[in-house]
Amino acid sequence: MSSSAADTPGDPRVADLRERLGTAYRASAEPSERARAKLDSQNKLYVRERIALLFDEGTFVEDGRYAHATAGTLPADGVVTGRGEVDGRAAIVVANDPTVKAGSWGARTVEKIIRATEAALREELPIFWFVDSAGARITDQVDLFPGRRGAGRIFHNQVALSGKVPQICCLFGPSAAGGAYIPSFTDLIIMVEGNASMYLGSPRMAEMVVGEKVSLEEMGGARMHCTVSGVGDLLAADDTEAIELARHFFSYLPESWRAPVPAYEAEEPARPLERHTVPEAESVPFDVHDVIDGLVDDDSFFEIKPLFAAELVVGLGRVDGQTVGIVANNSAVKGGVLFTDSADKAARFIWLCDAYGIPLLYLADVPGFMIGSEVERGGIIRHGAKMVSAVSEATVPQLCVVLRKAYGAGLYAMGGPGFGPEATIALPTARIAVMGPEAAVNAVYANKIAEIADPQERQDFIDARRAEYLEDVDLERLASDLVIDAITEPEDLRAEVVHRLRYAARRDRHFSTRHRSIPPV
Repeated sequence: MSSSAADTPGDPRVADLRERLGTAYRASAEPSERARAKLDSQNKLYVRERIALLFDEGTFVEDGRYAHATAGTLPADGVVTGRGEVDGRAAIVVANDPTVKAGSWGARTVEKIIRATEAALREELPIFWFVDSAGARITDQVDLFPGRRGAGRIFHNQVALSGKVPQICCLFGPSAAGGAYIPSFTDLIIMVEGNASMYLGSPRMAEMVVGEKVSLEEMGGARMHCTVSGVGDLLAADDTEAIELARHFFSYLPESWRAPVPAYEAEEPARPLERHTVPEAESVPFDVHDVIDGLVDDDSFFEIKPLFAAELVVGLGRVDGQTVGIVANNSAVKGGVLFTDSADKAARFIWLCDAYGIPLLYLADVPGFMIGSEVERGGIIRHGAKMVSAVSEATVPQLCVVLRKAYGAGLYAMGGPGFGPEATIALPTARIAVMGPEAAVNAVYANKIAEIADPQERQDFIDARRAEYLEDVDLERLASDLVIDAITEPEDLRAEVVHRLRYAARRDRHFSTRHRSIPPV
C-alpha cells in the first residue's frame, strides 16, 4: 500500500540545503539596514535596483548568484552577472555590489566576470558594465591576480570584444587601481557626479609614493575626467540618469558588428536650416549645434564628450530615421581650431562609428590645427596624424560638408576630397585653401609689405593680393575643377545628405589587406 507524497517524510539533508540556500538568496536580494542607510546617504541605488532599471521587466536571468555562499558574508561575491533584454534586445550585465566589501574583487568575483565576457564573445552579446568597486581584495591576490583565470583575463576579453559588440559603462562609484581599466576599454563611460571616480593610485597612495597632497575629486573625480582628462564621456546627476543615458546610447548601436544599425521612424528637424544659420563672414563665430539641429531628426542628437575639447562636436543622430555619426567644428569655441584633445576625441569617435557600421557626416568650419611651441611640445603632429588615420581607414560611408572655411590639414582631418568621401558638398559660404587669405598674403609678401612706408599704399597692396588669392580659390572654380561635388544652399542640405547616404549604403568596406595598421599615438 502506497502513501501520498505529502505523507512521505522529507530528507533532512534537502531541508537543510533549502534553508541554507534561502539564507544565501535573501542575503543577496537586498542590502542590510546599515548598507541601505549608507546607499541612501550617497544617493545610490542598490545593485538590483540598477539592473531593474536597465532591463525590460521580467527578462533578467542571473548567473552565479550563490558564488561564495558558504562564506556567509560575501553574497554573490560582490558582483551580479547575467543577461536580459534592453528594449527587446539581449545583453549581458556585470554589476558590482558596493554593499559587499565595497564591491571589491575576490577570486569568484573575477571568475564570474570572466565567464560573462566569455559568453559575450561566444554569443556576440553587448555588455553593460555597472562599476562601483574598491578594486581587488589584497588578501585574495594570489587567487585572483596572476593566473590564466586571473583579473588580467577580463581586460584581454574586453579588448577582444572591442568593436565586436557594444560595451557601455555606468560608473556609479569608485573604479580603483587596475580595475580602472574596465571602464577605459568600453565604448562609453557615464560617470555619476559626486560619486564616481577613477584612479590608478588613491590620494593616500599618491601622498605616500610621490609626496602629492590631492583630493579624490582632483585626482580622479567625475567632473575632472569629463572635462580635463577626457577619460569620461558623460556626466550624470544620479544612478537613474546614468542608466537612462546608457539605454539611450545603446538605441543608436547594433547588437554586434554583424547586425544592422537600428532604424527608426523618420522625423523632421526641430527647426530647419536657413541661410542665416551659417554666418557668411568666416570671422563671425557661431554654434554648430544650430546646424546639427537643422540636419538631424527632432531631438535625436546624442552628443559624446560635450564637456571635453568642445571646439569639436561629436555625437550620434538620426537623419531620416537612420543613425549617423557627426563630427563638427564649432567656431564658437576657440574658433574651431583643432587641438591635441579634439584630435583624440575625433579619432576615438570615428573608430566607434566605423566599428558598428554607422555612416559619418563631417561638418567642416576649421582654420586648421593649432600652432605654437606649446602644442608642438604636446605632440600635436602625432595626435593630428591619429585623427587623419582614423578618417583614412574608415570604410563606412562618409560625407564632407564644408560650411565655411576648411584650411590646411583641417580639410584632411574633416574627411576632405582626398580621403574618398561619397561626396564633398559646400555651402556658398565655403572656402577651401591651404590657409586663410590674410595669412597667405602675409606669408608670401611679408618682405614687400614691410618695405611700403605709406600706410594707405600698404593697405591697397594687401587688398589687391588678397583679391588675387580669393579668386584663385573661388568656390565655382573648385567645383569646375571637380574638387567640390556639389554646392547647395543650407535649406537644401538635409535633403542632399539624405539622398547621398541612401545611395552609399552598398559601399565596399574593404580598405587595405594587411595584418593591421600602426596608428600614431
